[in-house]
Amino acid sequence: MQNTINQSDRYAKETLLTPRFYTTDFDEMAKLDISLNIEEFEAILQEFRADYNKQHFIRDLEFDQSWNHLDNKTKSLFIEFLERSCTAEFSGFLLYKELSRRLEKKNPIIAECFLLMSRDEARHAGFLNKAIADFNLSLDLGFLTKSRKYTFFSPKFIFYATYLSEKIGYWRYITIYRHLEKYPEYRIYPIFKFFENWCQDENRHGDFFAALLRSQPQFLNNNVSKLWCKFFLLSVFATMYLNDFQRSDFYKSIGLDARQYNMQVIRKTNESASRIFPIALNVDTPIFFKYLDTCASKNKMLTEIEKKDTNLIHKFLLKSMIYAELAGYFAKLYLIPPINSNALRNTLK
Repeated sequence: MQNTINQSDRYAKETLLTPRFYTTDFDEMAKLDISLNIEEFEAILQEFRADYNKQHFIRDLEFDQSWNHLDNKTKSLFIEFLERSCTAEFSGFLLYKELSRRLEKKNPIIAECFLLMSRDEARHAGFLNKAIADFNLSLDLGFLTKSRKYTFFSPKFIFYATYLSEKIGYWRYITIYRHLEKYPEYRIYPIFKFFENWCQDENRHGDFFAALLRSQPQFLNNNVSKLWCKFFLLSVFATMYLNDFQRSDFYKSIGLDARQYNMQVIRKTNESASRIFPIALNVDTPIFFKYLDTCASKNKMLTEIEKKDTNLIHKFLLKSMIYAELAGYFAKLYLIPPINSNALRNTLK
């Protein structure tokens, strides 16, 4: 018998690191003038219409087995990985689907791109939910739609954040795939075999948001935009780093060191972003990952405080002190001078 995962309990206490659902100013989005970059959008639309992964997400016989041989700890960590991944993909589906509906009459090319990206995200979420079902559980996506809080971002911020989210997703999936190709004994479940083609969907989605940014030069070509690019780079990298630090045992179960994995993904995403953003983060200065390590340790302390059987006022005071320290380290990270993207591109092979 299959049990529905109780999301009302699981997500009752949302944190800054919880996968989020987004909404935006649809009227402002509908007014976007993409004429500066129309040829690239038409080419991207043709790529989306081709639907290269139409036949990719088909479960094979390897899924048709019991997973009771996995120990309880590994199973629990893996189910959480599937849940968070499914939630993130479903969040993308909802945002893209609503954008396609709202823009259909005013901006048909962009609307169709969003529609086809929502197709991909729904396919990913469905595939992940089927994997969760292999462990006699299911994620109630309908409940998620109604119960989750939606975070409002202006279109400009949606472009920055989602571009980075898609590109970092590409590097996360392809890094895991290549590692497990080299060390297949750590492939604890067949879904990892699908990551090579899967990550190309993420890459194409990222290219679409890069095209959107290029069509709006004011989002890239002034000092204020440089500050925002820096903020979103740091926010996305720090969120991933702190999340994965909490889940290092999962990465250990597939033969990866969470810190080394994150460093690789951050470096690669930083390089990818330098092709569109005017600046890149200086991730090679020793203090960058040193500060992130400190933030990860402080964040772990927050989790431990939450588990303590102590009065609420004491908890609040302890957590407030740590949040203040985290804010200080985030400020230190933000104040590390960035690298001009042209300079970084010249060093890339």
